[in-house]
Amino acid sequence: MALIIMLSRRQVVCILIICCSVFHNTYGRSDPSFRVKAVNLGGWLLTEGWIKPSLFDGIVNRDFMDGAGLQFKSVTVGKYLSAELGGGNIIVANRTSASGWETFAVWRINETSYQLRVFNKQFVGVDTDANNVVSATTVVPGDSQTFQIVRNSDDANRVKIKAPNGFFLQVRREEIVTADYDGESGWGDSNPSVFVVNSIRGGQGEFQVTNGYGPRAAQVMKEHWTTFITEEDFKFISENGLNAVRIPVGWWIASDPTPPKPYIGGSLAALDNAFMWAKKYRLLVIVDLHAAPGSQNGNEHSASRDGSLEWGKTESTIQQTLDVIDFLSARYAKDPSFYAIELLNEPTAPGVSLDTVTKYYRDGHQVVRKHSSTTFVIMCNRLSADNTELLSLGSSLDRVVIDVHYYNLYADYFDRMTVQQHIDYVNNNRSAELSTVTTSNGPLTLVGEWVNEWGVSGATKEDYQRFGSAQLALYGRATFGWAYWTYKNVNQHWSLEWMIKNGYIKI
Repeated sequence: MALIIMLSRRQVVCILIICCSVFHNTYGRSDPSFRVKAVNLGGWLLTEGWIKPSLFDGIVNRDFMDGAGLQFKSVTVGKYLSAELGGGNIIVANRTSASGWETFAVWRINETSYQLRVFNKQFVGVDTDANNVVSATTVVPGDSQTFQIVRNSDDANRVKIKAPNGFFLQVRREEIVTADYDGESGWGDSNPSVFVVNSIRGGQGEFQVTNGYGPRAAQVMKEHWTTFITEEDFKFISENGLNAVRIPVGWWIASDPTPPKPYIGGSLAALDNAFMWAKKYRLLVIVDLHAAPGSQNGNEHSASRDGSLEWGKTESTIQQTLDVIDFLSARYAKDPSFYAIELLNEPTAPGVSLDTVTKYYRDGHQVVRKHSSTTFVIMCNRLSADNTELLSLGSSLDRVVIDVHYYNLYADYFDRMTVQQHIDYVNNNRSAELSTVTTSNGPLTLVGEWVNEWGVSGATKEDYQRFGSAQLALYGRATFGWAYWTYKNVNQHWSLEWMIKNGYIKI
């Protein structure tokens, strides 16, 4: 301190500049050899039920959550309810087996009341002006499309469906389903209002968990956010060879503390904590918009209500997404840990067109630049599309990163591979794929998701170590870096924390 007092003001300023330069260089902003070694904090601020299934344990009728597919078999005619022509027509009960037209997607109102969406996205309702015939013609549901599903206390698979008019649905004959039964006569096979229900599990994402818990959601989610990832986890991450975290978030975070229902306020405060801990343990933060308004891929990790993909089909969904990027960029632009922002995770081709995503990415880059000239802008490749389709766009903008995801899963040929074939695939096929998106004058590359898991039965610890080493060696060549999916997971090999603690992976 005494030494600084003796220095001139100009010398002090120079020292401060040098210190700041070293700080930022340590954080990788000006070191061309720097690579991100990150882990995804999946399942924390954006729910994915498979990561932590116990989060859903307290939901009543959790087999009837949003997006679940219900199939109703009449006990009197022995056939399934079906939306004639897939929708826009009457409901019939004449199908001997159940598939698309016979599956009704749940929109949950509460633990006993539901709206039922058919194949062509209309909702089941009752035509009270036409002898209470049941049909599916309405695109926007309301009270008239809200039904109660009453379960038999002795057999939960036997149900009755109570219509908005107070009566129960009944099958008069195969081509006529009406809502005019008084609900008496018990639960036997002669009762035309009784159905055997089969529930096909839908996604278990943020919409399902918050809407499923209803009034209890705030308590459940805040408990989850404060316990699933803590400061101790950031300390562990920093002590085990990693230098960054990639944090998936949902679009409603920009409306905190009062996001639209059913979402719950509080995830923004948790993200603020993440930045505070990152600064303390000298970690970088990649904020990843994992769920966009309307869902960009229909999956649970994009918070889809019923598997539909609606993002990009209207200008409002795109503008709302840009507003979220604007909010996040403005909030964290001056934080030294804010290293990059990912504009959109895994949009699906062809559901999202290249023109749509390209325009959005260009506009999103401009939004980020309003607040920061140094923050990297990450653009995720569309799933099922050419990995090079964003190279031209990325090359025309500054500090752009192309995100690719590599899993030796989700295809039949992976399930047939041996340990060595998986390793060879990484060394050969994955290497070639990464080379195609890595160009000398183009955008940087990020392997934003990968995991040390496969479909090999009976693999040993040494097998996993070899597979992990091969992936680390290759993905370390990505010019921006890599991020493991994910940090915590009930499935052990998907949990980097477990893999490190048990010696399967060493960074």
